[in-house]
Amino acid sequence: MLKRTIAVATTAGLFALAGATGAQAAEPTTPVVKKVALTPEQRAAFEAAKAVFKSARADRQAARAVAKPAIESARATFEAARSAATTPEAKKSARDAFKAAVATARAGIPAKPVKPVRP
Repeated sequence: MLKRTIAVATTAGLFALAGATGAQAAEPTTPVVKKVALTPEQRAAFEAAKAVFKSARADRQAARAVAKPAIESARATFEAARSAATTPEAKKSARDAFKAAVATARAGIPAKPVKPVRP
């Protein structure tokens, strides 16, 4: 039994060693990509796109900061109304009011801006 275990371990080790060297030899080389300097027009357009992106991101963050307390307030109101509700209809109306308040708060948040790509 011990000889068989040693033989299996040795064989597995040899296959692993041969597989590792075979995989290393077949590894393709990646081409080196050189960055090309931008023309003044491209640079100006890229810098303008970056400025627009940064201002859009700041506007979105400010809108989210404004909406966050409104959503938290709506959640507190919803939880209080849900705990006070005695019928399923009352719970549903509390949930609908909460959804409407959240939708109103999120309506003021602009879409996430797309990061500019270097030409």
